[in-house]
Amino acid sequence: MRSFIGVLSVVALSAVLAAAADHPGKVSFDKSCKACHAADGAGNPGMAKMLKVTMRSLGSAEVQKASDADLKKAITDGTGKMKPVAGLTGKQADDLVAYIRTLKK
Repeated sequence: MRSFIGVLSVVALSAVLAAAADHPGKVSFDKSCKACHAADGAGNPGMAKMLKVTMRSLGSAEVQKASDADLKKAITDGTGKMKPVAGLTGKQADDLVAYIRTLKK
């Protein structure tokens, strides 16, 4: 029984990771966000040091409690030292917000 539950857990985790990897917002994230926010959204320490900022993890409760509209505004208009993400369509920005939601801890 334990091995069945273990296998089931691995399968479920694999499905979640595959869904995030295939997420339409991941392409935009990888292109425009990953350099500063790191692949897992936890923040790139070197970039934070260079910009003299403390980066909040995109999966943190603080970021995740922001509304979709607030996240989209930060993406499209910039916030603090973060520049706006250029060249996104409205749908791509929505997909990016949805991808950020998958980073929730």
